[in-house]
Amino acid sequence: MSEVKIERALLSVSDKSGLVELGRALAQRGVELVSTGGTAKALRDAGLEVRDISDLTDFPEMMDGRVKTLHPKVHGGLLAVRDNPEHAAAMAAHGIGAIDLVVVNLYPFAATVAKGAERPEIIENIDIGGPSMVRSAAKNHAFVTIVTDPTDYDALTAELETRKGATSFAFRRRMAAKAYAATAEYDSMIASWFALADQGEMFPERITVPFRKGQALRYGENPHQKAALYLPAFAPNGSLADHEQVQGKELSFNNLNDADAALELVAEFRDGPPTVVIVKHANPCGVASGESLIEAYEAALQCDSVSAFGGIIAVNRALDGPTAEAIGEVFTEVVCAPAADDAAKAVFAKKKNLRLILTGDLPDAARGGMSLRTIAGGALLQSRDDGLITAAQLKTVTRRAPTERELADCLFAWTVAKHVKSNAIVYAKDGATAGIGAGQMNRRDSARIAALKAREAAETYGWAEPRTQGSAVASDAFFPFADGLLAAVEAGASAVIQPGGSIRDDEVIAAADEAGLAMVFTGMRHFRH
Repeated sequence: MSEVKIERALLSVSDKSGLVELGRALAQRGVELVSTGGTAKALRDAGLEVRDISDLTDFPEMMDGRVKTLHPKVHGGLLAVRDNPEHAAAMAAHGIGAIDLVVVNLYPFAATVAKGAERPEIIENIDIGGPSMVRSAAKNHAFVTIVTDPTDYDALTAELETRKGATSFAFRRRMAAKAYAATAEYDSMIASWFALADQGEMFPERITVPFRKGQALRYGENPHQKAALYLPAFAPNGSLADHEQVQGKELSFNNLNDADAALELVAEFRDGPPTVVIVKHANPCGVASGESLIEAYEAALQCDSVSAFGGIIAVNRALDGPTAEAIGEVFTEVVCAPAADDAAKAVFAKKKNLRLILTGDLPDAARGGMSLRTIAGGALLQSRDDGLITAAQLKTVTRRAPTERELADCLFAWTVAKHVKSNAIVYAKDGATAGIGAGQMNRRDSARIAALKAREAAETYGWAEPRTQGSAVASDAFFPFADGLLAAVEAGASAVIQPGGSIRDDEVIAAADEAGLAMVFTGMRHFRH
């Protein structure tokens, strides 16, 4: 395809960044500027000559600007195939002038929703004319240049400079692809808002997922896989979607996956005492709360210091210097925190490969929302597991009720177990995990592995006994047989928290009573696959 010289440009943008500079660059090349409303005003205020869209169409803007560009003299000028004689004749017969360049970005629908606007304002920020012009120009990219992203203005002016006021087919094709992606994302946001926010329809007939590429990643889970990070239009506060990486190497696919797991878990403690989560391969290997972050970190590390090597850490407070010093003694891939003081940043600055991520906040553990996972040939969509259990909701099923300390440890262990891959067993004592068994094919083995890790920790730190002695144990789903419970008894647990609901509950309760355990049922399970 040949180069197309830019002689007339139609500019209509809600985001005015870079607009005046682009307008000047076009005017200097003798390009006629046609514009609408606020865009025209911004260009005129900068001293540029602008032709109103109403002058082009011989039809006034009306209905509060709802009708201004939806006109044959606009879309005819965009869609005409310039080397088609019939199209050229129609343009001449109806006084339709060619439009060579369209610069459009759309009404700020996502920003309007995000600020909590009322429904009428949200509806008014559904752009109609903008997407129509974008799609017309993009379809006819053989002759028309479409630019929808202000970050591409420099590329446009460079193209015009290189090609003496023209654009190449390769450039127009690339911009057309971006344009259709922009309108698809825009329509997707609107469709999602109508279905979920406006009508409360959790599973609509069709789903559209508006994600925008955040960054390319070096590779996926393994070096032979390709990967990229995509960000949602409506990102929750405190998520990785809007993080600040203070230092360290580029984040990898596995870093982001593990960091998300750590943030989701530490968010359960956002309003609690200083808490530290250590994650390895998307499973927590140590979690603890304490009077300070450094106290919590040391207790979390002691749960499984072997697995913590090369792990991901998340904290629920601004990271301080002493805690950063302690973390720096063990090889760590990523540290996530709402904030970090200057002392902590100075400590990590000495470790150039360690990634420090600041999220500004923590996710809301009860925020709701949806979880999407692809499978071969399809996708699974479900509501997020935001189930929370309080002490008042627990049902004591054994002869002995848990003590106040046991009850606190039960709830702590239960909170952690929610974030451990099933089958999950978590021992906890005094606000810290004592042993974690994850992802086993049967619950008994998870209980045994968690106890084994606790014994290894005792040997490592020279304790007289593992911390599972006198601990509470949480099971993410019911014990189908008494053997898993008996493994917890053997490890020294004195209290159990589990969903209940097995046909063998009576057998398990009897085993707990015989061992003198206190056991509570939650009535809720937390499978995590």
